[in-house]
Amino acid sequence: MVNLSKEAKFIRHSDAVAAGTSTITPSSGVDTQGFEACTFLAAFGAIVAGAATSIKVQQSDDDGVADAYSDLEGTSVTVADDDDNQVFYVEVVNPLKRYLKLIVSRATQNSTVDGIFAVLTGAKTIPTTHDATTIGGGETHVSPAEGTA
Repeated sequence: MVNLSKEAKFIRHSDAVAAGTSTITPSSGVDTQGFEACTFLAAFGAIVAGAATSIKVQQSDDDGVADAYSDLEGTSVTVADDDDNQVFYVEVVNPLKRYLKLIVSRATQNSTVDGIFAVLTGAKTIPTTHDATTIGGGETHVSPAEGTA
């Protein structure tokens, strides 16, 4: 049985960002050490007609200290100007460097980002520990009976 909350790690990579045309670059990367894959989820709100919006993944050996972040080939995903209130994802399996970032490029017209999340999977050690500064809590229930929640 797969138990995502015990076998994956959830991270809020970026808070919501109001409508705008500036590029969103999270201040720090996602440390993939101890995991096989990282799936980024970018949640969008309203996107104005004519907006040029896309997402891409970058990597670094040391979270940008001495090794600057570089784009990963083929990871760019276009977000159409009529993709309001949708979620886009990019999954990187077996990254070649330890730290990853999801960059949101916004240009020409406003687009709203509801947040960027990362889900690390393929944990080498289970159960995983979620980041207490970004995950408020949660529960796992196996075959719960009907009744008052």
